[in-house]
Amino acid sequence: MPHLRGVPYRIVIAMDTKTALIPLLMVLLMSSAPLSGCFGNDPASPDSDVDHWLPPVEERSDMLYDDTDVFSRVSWNGSYEIDEVRSVYVPIPGINPTDGGAGVTGGAEVHLGLWLPVIDGCDWDAGSVTEGCQVPVIAEIGPYYDDGDVDALTPADRLGRFLIENFVPHGFGVAQVSVFGTGESNHCMDLMGHDEQAGIKGAVDWLGMQPWSNGRVGAIGKSYDGSTPWNAAASGSEYLATIVPMSGLIGMHDLMWRNGSMEARGAIMHNGVYGSFGLDGDAGDIENACEGYIEGYYAGPAAYMTGDNLGWTGSDYWEERHFLTDALQRFKGSIYIIHGLQDWNVDPHMAFPTHQMAIDAGFDVKGLYGQWAHDYPDRYGGHEALSSGRGAEAFPYTLRWDWADDLLEWFDFYLRDIGPQPRLIAEVQDNMGGWRVEGTYPPADVEWSMVGLGECDVVLGGPTITSSSQTVLDCPAFESETRIVGTPTIHIEAQIGLLATSGHLFVEMVQTSSGMHLGHAVMDLRFHEGGNQGEALFPGSTVTARMEFLGMDVVVPPGDGVSLIISQTGEDYVPSPVSTLPVTITLGDASTLGLSIVERGCDDLFLPPMQSPYPGC
Repeated sequence: MPHLRGVPYRIVIAMDTKTALIPLLMVLLMSSAPLSGCFGNDPASPDSDVDHWLPPVEERSDMLYDDTDVFSRVSWNGSYEIDEVRSVYVPIPGINPTDGGAGVTGGAEVHLGLWLPVIDGCDWDAGSVTEGCQVPVIAEIGPYYDDGDVDALTPADRLGRFLIENFVPHGFGVAQVSVFGTGESNHCMDLMGHDEQAGIKGAVDWLGMQPWSNGRVGAIGKSYDGSTPWNAAASGSEYLATIVPMSGLIGMHDLMWRNGSMEARGAIMHNGVYGSFGLDGDAGDIENACEGYIEGYYAGPAAYMTGDNLGWTGSDYWEERHFLTDALQRFKGSIYIIHGLQDWNVDPHMAFPTHQMAIDAGFDVKGLYGQWAHDYPDRYGGHEALSSGRGAEAFPYTLRWDWADDLLEWFDFYLRDIGPQPRLIAEVQDNMGGWRVEGTYPPADVEWSMVGLGECDVVLGGPTITSSSQTVLDCPAFESETRIVGTPTIHIEAQIGLLATSGHLFVEMVQTSSGMHLGHAVMDLRFHEGGNQGEALFPGSTVTARMEFLGMDVVVPPGDGVSLIISQTGEDYVPSPVSTLPVTITLGDASTLGLSIVERGCDDLFLPPMQSPYPGC
């Protein structure tokens, strides 16, 4: 078994994949002219660092892109062919016997597929590589290869094919990495725990240490694969230079519980959802009997009962699966956050206030926040399928055909020092489709408009809210167009039942005239102060529920207003396990709606490529 820089590995060349790539290589070779991706434009080669080849985002509306595939294409095709895929097994030391799995059986390793460019004079498999042959690597790391998707040696339509076909011809390596317990990686499915982090770090380190590597690795992905970049950042790998988390988790408990309220899947994520990935009927199934997997049986249900992370019990299960704090302390690279403002699979509160927290910690940060759901910025099929109030009004302006160019600009600079530094901005889209640039998100110039709930008209229901009833309030109409952004608040004075020790509230904000969804907030009343620190309530207690809406960016036209639908629960949140007895609300001085508002107009909006002008602008 050969060694590179003291790190052992196993590598297998998948020769049959080269045959499959011949049509792709022919397309790449035949479409290397400047107009192949961006018709009517002749930008300088993106491999040049003289003048920046990509116009500012406000000036791209006239650019035309190839939109014939399911994803966006760079406007200037690279000149390198794509080499055959390499199958690599990276050993991961340090897995303890007490962790179970490969800690007991030995030989923990993660598996990855690796694509490299064909560059004259560069022999990637040589013991040493000629000077000038080092390339950076972009890695997508996740659990789905061979588990609900293609194997790690096949370009995945989720993101892998997009990365391989766009960026390998520009001189990047691309890796598809299976986390422990999935694909051909052994050990157990640790669901974002410390063992999984060790496997991620091992893969990133290996990619950064090879003679053919320039020592810089970027991690990118969506959903689970968008959480592994945060986990990689928390690992402190010296080779990780940038992360691009899309709809990623900053922590497991951070997503599954909101003010003590649990998403329906929260209690079963480890064992009920992802645990089966490590069970495929072979001799390796015994490795799934690991510490984290066993803890998952009690950590989920117990957290549902308490609403918190069980730290007071001595359990570190959920704390181990929180990445943001360690990432902000240990990571030394840049951060490009991408999130759908209509993503209720991984809620937008994973993206902000994270955006500003990362800026405050000294990072280079960019954000891309569009009105799509749990999707990529450039996927037509997913964007057009959204319903009213959930992104439909913003379509087709949600589609960002310039996204591949945008990533090339980012990776060029942060992985190989090519070109001027990208602008560190937030590109944000409102629910009507308008895109604008902000310095951060939520914007720094937010102003708060406070509305007493006593000023709102009760149009349905009354003060007592049962598990089958709701109260609807119509608040005063706005005189002018009103743009509500970020995380507005609602404080409600609430009394729990005489036989209850808690209660549960869900508030939906809708546009008064149409009933269109604008945003929502949720709370277990034990957590009435907000956050993740609750307290036991005495029966009959009255509290002020200080609720915060999940991220939103909406425009309400003049003469219209917002209405509030107050119920015990909604979306996919589960009512309080302590009590589902009625809750009585009081619309007194303590009950207020706080609207975070910014002044923006047509002059502040930019038009994305390949779209008609905005209606009304």
